[in-house]
Amino acid sequence: MVYFAGMKPYILFGSSIIIIFILISAVASINKKDEIPEKHLEVVLREVGHQLLLTAKDSTSRVLPVKQLNENTYQISFQNDFGFISDTLINLVQRTFQKNGLANNYIVSLKNCKPKQTVFAFEINRQAGNLTPCGRRKLEVGCYAIEIEFLKKTTFNYFLLLLLIIPLSVVGFYVKNKFRKEDEKASIPDNNDYLQLGSFRFYADNNMLKTEDKSITLSEKETKALKIFAENINQVVEREKLMKEIWEDKGLVVISRNVDVLVSKLRKKLIDDNSIKFINVHGRGYKFIIE
Repeated sequence: MVYFAGMKPYILFGSSIIIIFILISAVASINKKDEIPEKHLEVVLREVGHQLLLTAKDSTSRVLPVKQLNENTYQISFQNDFGFISDTLINLVQRTFQKNGLANNYIVSLKNCKPKQTVFAFEINRQAGNLTPCGRRKLEVGCYAIEIEFLKKTTFNYFLLLLLIIPLSVVGFYVKNKFRKEDEKASIPDNNDYLQLGSFRFYADNNMLKTEDKSITLSEKETKALKIFAENINQVVEREKLMKEIWEDKGLVVISRNVDVLVSKLRKKLIDDNSIKFINVHGRGYKFIIE
């Protein structure tokens, strides 16, 4: 995220547009991959009709052209009347769809030609469970049409969520970082109440180090330690003095290692200025020098 903080607004906006375009393309590609080719679907549905006629001992009459009734519903019609057992249609549709990689969620309705009434129906649904009423029912010879409705998937589209989250996160981080920097600038008084330490201005009352292009926040202990070092430049500051004034005067008991850790943190925050150094004086403490 630090990378985005340094971006100019027009670069950030352009990057967000590119990310949105890539995600839209990915979603479109996945949705296209999930679609069943129209010609393949027609062949499979005609195969269902053909196999159903064969189970009814009819190898001569034709399966009529498959009709698309709406976006998700198709109709299989037959040239001649025939009869069969309901379980035959259930097993035949499931087996044929599985073999040809068709949908797992659908409703099959068997209807009379005239009057057009549903005489038998079943649902195959991986999420909600299968419904197959009227099993083993013998359907007398008659004119029938089979309607198959493919149920749309209701799974949550995480790509669309990413489509919203990623650009908003990038823009949100930029805005937050912009306001944070403005707040930091506003928090430093516009006066000379600071100590100049190399290229840094040290605002002890605000727990802040500042250069021309950035501000660095200090902890209370870091501020206290740096103030002690700044008052004793080029002099050895004893470990005992640091331990006493930073911790022990507040009723805290610490070991010498705490001083080393605190000095290490200050080194990292002052690392941009090579003229500032903390010299370890063995057995005594540290010397703060500015070359």
